[in-house]
Amino acid sequence: MRVLGINAVFHDPAAALVVDGRIVAAAEEERFSRRKHGKRPVPFSAWELPELAAAWCLGRAGLAPADLDAVAYSFDPGLCRPAGELGLADPWDWLRQEFAARAPQFLAAALPGLDPAVVRFVPHHVAHAASAGLAITEDCAVLVLDGRGEARSHLAGRYRGGVLEVLAGQELPHSLGLLYEDLTEHLGFLRSSDEYKVMAMASYGEPRFLGALREAVRVTPEGGFVVDPPDFGACAKRLGRGDAWTEDHADLAASVQRRLEEVLVALARWTYDAAGGPATLAMAGGVALNCVANSRIAAETAFDRVWVQPAAGDAGTALGAALHVVAERDARPAPMAGADLGRDFTDAEIESVLRTARLPYRRPPSIAAAAAEVLAADGIVAWFQGRSEYGPRALGHRSLLAHPGRAGNLERINDVKGREQFRPVAPMVLASRAAEIFRGPLPSPYMLFVHEVAAEWRDRIPAVVHVDGTARIQTVEDGAVPLGDLLREFDARTGLPVVVNTSLNTAGRPMVDDPRDALELFGSAPVDLLAIGPFAVDRG
Repeated sequence: MRVLGINAVFHDPAAALVVDGRIVAAAEEERFSRRKHGKRPVPFSAWELPELAAAWCLGRAGLAPADLDAVAYSFDPGLCRPAGELGLADPWDWLRQEFAARAPQFLAAALPGLDPAVVRFVPHHVAHAASAGLAITEDCAVLVLDGRGEARSHLAGRYRGGVLEVLAGQELPHSLGLLYEDLTEHLGFLRSSDEYKVMAMASYGEPRFLGALREAVRVTPEGGFVVDPPDFGACAKRLGRGDAWTEDHADLAASVQRRLEEVLVALARWTYDAAGGPATLAMAGGVALNCVANSRIAAETAFDRVWVQPAAGDAGTALGAALHVVAERDARPAPMAGADLGRDFTDAEIESVLRTARLPYRRPPSIAAAAAEVLAADGIVAWFQGRSEYGPRALGHRSLLAHPGRAGNLERINDVKGREQFRPVAPMVLASRAAEIFRGPLPSPYMLFVHEVAAEWRDRIPAVVHVDGTARIQTVEDGAVPLGDLLREFDARTGLPVVVNTSLNTAGRPMVDDPRDALELFGSAPVDLLAIGPFAVDRG
């Protein structure tokens, strides 16, 4: 069975292909179009069909649109209600009536040969749930939280034998995701894009507005919640883009973040009880990218394991929609082996691009050793290896790397990327060494939890220690090639099994995806080495 999943609602358009129950490919449109989050100037924020991503997924499997048994679209316009009933803006009606409802025709035009009759609408939160609950092997509880779906902002349920039972769902306009988006906009950032900046800012404040937030945001006995929109302006004045923030703004961020954590822990506990006490909780939805809240759920609930879909945002619904259709029509799909589901390039293809660019390059005996040598000398490395990541996290395939032992490298990396100085960078660490340095859920291969840095290590790796003494880590299996080799080589030179890792992009640009993107970044940013496949391009 061949199923193409599509997300093309709200933001982060993406495509994913599942063939005979196995995930073959998944990619976000922004990696091809170079428009971050797939946004362009059309009504209601913006979105676009993932035409390029879908074509690439099919090409990866050698399929044509006519070969597909189903196209799973991660939104069901039949579940929508008028904007006025949901407390949403007027363009919502345009979305449900003019865009989503005509998705089969739009997709058939974008993918010539596709039969519109094979397009299947999958409810948005069901697609989120499937992206997590059907990506692992075991039966589990599932918790989805985001800004909005067709008429809800939340789903709690359980999977048994690959079948979803919905236990609770919160109706709009009550939404934890929209609450956080409103705060993000109030603090001068882009809503539906910059929530992670608010999470970082929260660490600089104290939750002194928490009392008011507890009154405004409340959990209900039925496993849902109530959000009465708080008056953020009474706590801190609204900021414009680029305005300087103050202690009041940091305290407001800390207060909303803390209340979000408290509510999520309560919802997870309710889900555990309602689902019959399963060992595992699977999470998805944009709110599940809040790694501080995820860590509290792991620490403060009865679940033995919390697994978060690495593409937890709307891009992941493309995969979830496909997995849901496969599970309904065929059998439970194979588990998701990793997030490296995007494009890769042969050595010959990479070398051809380097030759065309007329750049001097070399092929060292070990690209891992060559990169470790530059890092040990306090250079910055652009690391381009294997298949690109699905989701917002750089996981060692499209990464900027630096020495964690130099405190100034945090500011240096943020300068390279052109982003705010309060933003932390993450450590990648050998899995076999993680427990001696970091306290928190292990392993942590997808950077979706925060970990306390052991006191004796904070002065040794200061570049990756956030102001609150934590780090959002990525564990790397020792046998991973070439990433594990890089960490071992760096450890041999410095005594540190940790490297700074952040996404291979600059501010406002999507993550680098193909070799030409990598050369463009290398040509415009102060990077000392481009490690691209087996080749090394040195700064001349």
